[in-house]
Parts: sequence; C-alpha cells; structure tokens
Amino acid sequence: MRLTGTVTSDRPLLVVALPEEAVHFDGGLPVLLTGMGKLNAAAALSAVLAGGERPAGVVNLGTAGALRPGLGGTHEIGRVLQHDLDVELLGQLTGRPMDGPIDLGPSGPVLATGDRFVSADAERDLLARSADLVDMEGYAIATVARRAGLPVRLVKHVSDEAGEGALRSWQESVDDCARLLADWARTHLG
Repeated sequence: MRLTGTVTSDRPLLVVALPEEAVHFDGGLPVLLTGMGKLNAAAALSAVLAGGERPAGVVNLGTAGALRPGLGGTHEIGRVLQHDLDVELLGQLTGRPMDGPIDLGPSGPVLATGDRFVSADAERDLLARSADLVDMEGYAIATVARRAGLPVRLVKHVSDEAGEGALRSWQESVDDCARLLADWARTHLG
C-alpha cells in the first residue's frame, strides 16, 4: 500500500491496484496504490479512510479484461459483482442474505471481480454469462467506499480479452491503458 498526495474532503481519492496503472497520473489528486486482489484493495482503502481526512469520493481506476469479443475502451461501471464468491449458496447455508451485486449507476457495463486473473477461455466464457468485464479489485473498493458512506465510481480500461493470451496482452498494453486512464481522470475529475 502506498498513498501519494494528501486526502482532503474537497477532492476524490484515486484508487489503483498497481504502479504500472498509475504511472501517468500528474499528482493533482491523491492516489492510493493498493496492490492486487480484493483483500489488498479492501485493507488499503479501509486503512486510509480510518486514518484521517475523508475524501469527497473514491474513484477506482484500472485495467480490466473483456469477456466479450470487440469490447474495448474506457468504461464507467454500472454494476459490480463478485465472481468467486457463491452468494446464493452461502445465503442458503446461513439463512441470511449475502452481499450481492452493487449498482453504481443507471448505465455502464457489468464488472465481475475476483481474486483470479482470468486467462482461460472456458472461465471467460462462463463469466460472460453475467458480466462484460473482469478485474481483481472493483467489488472490494465499491464495498468499502459504500460502507464508509462515500460516493464511488469504478472506471476500467480494457487491457485484454480475458482468456488465452491475456497475460501477454496485459503486459503489452498496460502502459497505454495507464495513459488513457490518466487522461480520463484529467478530463472528468479536473
């Protein structure tokens, strides 16, 4: 975890998993690097929110894999869900509802978050039944921000088509994705 800049109540906090995804931010807004995965994202954001000044909101920027052919570009997410937690089964087991999908806006693609980098076609095809994009942090960040009473936005740039070859595609495209995410932040967040 690494926080650069100062968190203030009049500016959003940018939350990014990896330094490679944040390399082109210009320092105008505070940036929290969480590390990969849901646990790292939740722990880092919780620590920052518990440790002092609260931001005006939380904006998670990062890369995502496309679950459908031809889906590219930068997207603000409309709904996020966990793909690696069986909320229906656990709800049946305990008799209590589990945290399900989180609606973030009236439109935008559905993002599936899980602690696996999707690099197999079969897994991609299964996830495509319920989502458009896949990442490893979005759901955790949305959950922590919501529980803290803060507005949250998830903005993802497609780095690869999840499935065979995704690892190489991500490595080759991450710098361009980071540049486009920084451009999005400058345009939409001032």
